[in-house]
Amino acid sequence: MKNWTLVWVWLLAFSPVFLQAQTETQPTINSILSGKIVDSKTKEILDGAVVHIKGTTHEVQADKTGQFKFVTGQRFPYTLIISHVGYQTLELTAGTAYIEVALQPTNTRLNDVVVVGYGTQKRRNLVGAVAKVDPSQTKGIPAGGFDAQLQGKVPGLQTTTTTGVPGEAVTVRLRGVTSINADNTPLYVVDGVFINSSSLQTVNTGGKATSPIADINPYDIESIEVLKDAEATALYGSRGANGVIIVTTKRGNFNQKSRVSLDISQGKAWAPPLWKLATGPEHATLVNEYFTNIGGVKPFRPVSEGGRGLPEEQKTYDRLGEIFQTADLMNYDLSVSGGNNVTRFYLGAGYNKQESILKPITFDRASLKFNIDHKLSDKVQIGSANTITRAYRNQGRAGDGPAGGLLQAALHTPTYLSPTNEQGVLVGRAGFDNVSLLLQYYDVHSISLRYIGNVYAEATLLKDLKFRSSWGVDYNNYDESEYWNTYLIAGSPAGLATSSISQNSSWLNEQTLTYRKSVGNHSFGVLLGNTLQSNLFKRTFLQGTGFANNSFTQISSASVVTGTQNWSKNTLASFFGKIDYSFADKYLVDFSARADGSSKFGVNRKWGYFPSVGAAWRLKKENFLNDIEKINDLKIRASYGITGNQNGIGDFASQGLWSGGSSYKDSAGISPQQLANADLQWEKTSQFNIGLDATLFDSRVTVEFNYYYKYTKDGLLQLARPATTGFGTYWSNAAEISNRGFELAINTLNIEAKHFTWSTSFNIAQNLNRIEKLPTPLQYGSRNLILLREGSPMYSYNLIKQLYVDPQTGNAVYEDVNKDGKINSDDRQILGSIWPKFAGGLSNQFTYRNFDLGIQFSYQFGNKTYNHNRFFGEGGGARDAARVIFASNLARWQKPGDITDVPRADGVNVNNYLDAGSRWLENGSFVRLRALTLGYNLPKQLAQRARLQNVRFYFSGSNLFLISPYTGPDPESSANSNQNQPGIDLGTPPQPRSVQIGLNVTF
Repeated sequence: MKNWTLVWVWLLAFSPVFLQAQTETQPTINSILSGKIVDSKTKEILDGAVVHIKGTTHEVQADKTGQFKFVTGQRFPYTLIISHVGYQTLELTAGTAYIEVALQPTNTRLNDVVVVGYGTQKRRNLVGAVAKVDPSQTKGIPAGGFDAQLQGKVPGLQTTTTTGVPGEAVTVRLRGVTSINADNTPLYVVDGVFINSSSLQTVNTGGKATSPIADINPYDIESIEVLKDAEATALYGSRGANGVIIVTTKRGNFNQKSRVSLDISQGKAWAPPLWKLATGPEHATLVNEYFTNIGGVKPFRPVSEGGRGLPEEQKTYDRLGEIFQTADLMNYDLSVSGGNNVTRFYLGAGYNKQESILKPITFDRASLKFNIDHKLSDKVQIGSANTITRAYRNQGRAGDGPAGGLLQAALHTPTYLSPTNEQGVLVGRAGFDNVSLLLQYYDVHSISLRYIGNVYAEATLLKDLKFRSSWGVDYNNYDESEYWNTYLIAGSPAGLATSSISQNSSWLNEQTLTYRKSVGNHSFGVLLGNTLQSNLFKRTFLQGTGFANNSFTQISSASVVTGTQNWSKNTLASFFGKIDYSFADKYLVDFSARADGSSKFGVNRKWGYFPSVGAAWRLKKENFLNDIEKINDLKIRASYGITGNQNGIGDFASQGLWSGGSSYKDSAGISPQQLANADLQWEKTSQFNIGLDATLFDSRVTVEFNYYYKYTKDGLLQLARPATTGFGTYWSNAAEISNRGFELAINTLNIEAKHFTWSTSFNIAQNLNRIEKLPTPLQYGSRNLILLREGSPMYSYNLIKQLYVDPQTGNAVYEDVNKDGKINSDDRQILGSIWPKFAGGLSNQFTYRNFDLGIQFSYQFGNKTYNHNRFFGEGGGARDAARVIFASNLARWQKPGDITDVPRADGVNVNNYLDAGSRWLENGSFVRLRALTLGYNLPKQLAQRARLQNVRFYFSGSNLFLISPYTGPDPESSANSNQNQPGIDLGTPPQPRSVQIGLNVTF
């Protein structure tokens, strides 16, 4: 591989020399052609339009006046191909020395070019379900990665930001989930490279994890395509069961003058309304009430009587105000792009820094992007795409705690407790760290160094036959460390330090052979290819305890040092092919198949086979619709296929493993670690999709509808084994899961006047998930709140249902499911799940002269969220000094006749405050103003006076308001990044609200 890399570098470096040598000979001039390109409706000039002589490599670009000029060796007449972004490509014959061309605006998405598996297609010819996202509409949202910016943009793609910490993992699910123990995240493909999307983090941050997707700068992204159904994803075979997200980064254009673009923005972020806590006097009052109810002695009584002082004498300490801040946001991006007739390039650099609203967390990323393409001849092209990033995180335990838990220390410590003892020394309270000490001594950070790149060569072997070979790599070095001194719980009694260095390397080599031919009304294509991939993971972990004092922070200074080392590798070999056929652009059909062989699976089942078939019928081409002018295009399509999944299981999941390091009579020994399964095989998901695409009313309305049914068999699952076997679990294919639903997207051009336009995009989707087969129920989450059971949706809440509070006694009344007269875990039942009944987004875009306004909402309805913060905060005084009391507890039952759902305080983990009670299961529905952007473009005449092409000022806001019945700050919050523990809100900061002002200048 090293030799091939040297070849590509050599070719890229020296091909301009060859070009120069070739151009020293005097070319033959047979014709001179000049012209002008304008908009067919407004007659405005179209600078930047590309004029290409068909069958040659000769291209020129229209200047600022719309003029272009050819000096060529071609003789009249010849065919020109003229294109411009936002306009229909035009082919015409030039037979005179001057022509004027009027291009038709593209008011429809039919001519959009969409990136699909190993190629591109015009949207009108799509057979599969593919959605395209314009990153320019989302990149202004302050988030660590572009995945978080996709919320509400793609029907069927559920994107959940579970924390307000920038750079942390985001939950992305496309058309539900298909696996229990394997990964449910879509496959991300960046410039043809399959990238890792699993966190390399080892440091405990309360169940949260960092996001590898945040290593990619959204500014460098040109387009994002989401491949949904089996027809669209089958070419990715074993990787496509959860959908595919294809990211294409920016490149220059041939025959484009160098263009410099600068984008800078700065802003502020702040927390939404937070939890309402009982004040010190209120806390004391509720505690006294509890002791009265149980017949005890009130602890808040005069000090002279041995008490803590009367309730009204208690102070209120605001720890939330101490740990939350108004955060700074800043972003700087600079790019240069351009090209001549044989070389094009894009060079970009960016720096992004986001403070978290929760001290002392920060995320900052520096990135460098370089893409280049070069034509060695009219038949051979080579190129390379390269992304280098450094992401620094000052991390924090912003999930479950309590040791080192930032938010839990501030939120769950009773408000009346002083942060200092009687001597005035800062101390922790209620089992939590002192917030001031945490902020002063917090030392948890990581540095991610990442390179994503590829090189390729593409050759036209025959007129309709192309060969492409590429090498890609995704390398990530993740260095993390932490130190806890003796002032903090995690560092007690003598300090604790850890250091972990993880390296993940993924290599990819692909070859494809593509043949395309059109004869009359017949058009067909054939694609053949193979992929070889290898993934290598290494980790070294050290831990030190027992430091002489807090001045020593390096592990080498620890009295006790322990360490571990991990190494893992998997390989994948694949062969794939596709045949597509079109008759008169009316009837379209394609068939694809892929075979994957993975080292992860058993010797008997290493290979998986994944076929798909799709067909589409463009009814508008039929005579019975041809004369209906209000229908511009109408297409129905259907597909069926099978995709696979191997992600998320261990590289050696099928093998019998032995571990070293065991002690046997004071000697080193080995012991069995894992039971082999020679028949462990691919998880397979079959999917049927039927869809309709319509373009109506002079292309002012487009509608896309999809209905799908997915069924997963041979689900990868770890099953329990009897203890007598010596093994706790083993990998098997034992689960079956179904998903079915619909997706609807409507885009409208509401008004198109001379100076004013208004367009709207709306989407809505529903997914119904069900576990069809599961040998034994599985429980996950704190207190086993999440249940996976055959016949129920994944991630269902298994709780004890509170019916009401008895108005006469103040006691909570629960449903006795088994009618045994007792309320216990046997009375748990499924009372909802994390899945919304509907989810989607609504966007409106307005332009008035030089102003533009964008408003984007996201929403979901019918999902549940378990408010675990309320469980701990509604102890009603029963926890006394051990936990905070929420202000909602003031609505408790106090006397006969009171109507409320908050029972009287009489204990913890008894009926009135039952663990896993349904009182804390809330409606997680919401409508969120995801983004608001107002921009102003400086008139071109003024910009050109300053020798600038374009100047734009803009204001953007994110999450500026939220409508939700959920009583916590954010219904999307979840304490754990584990895919089987979603929807439990505990100790997690909400998504911030933010505003930014920015400037974009193009030179």
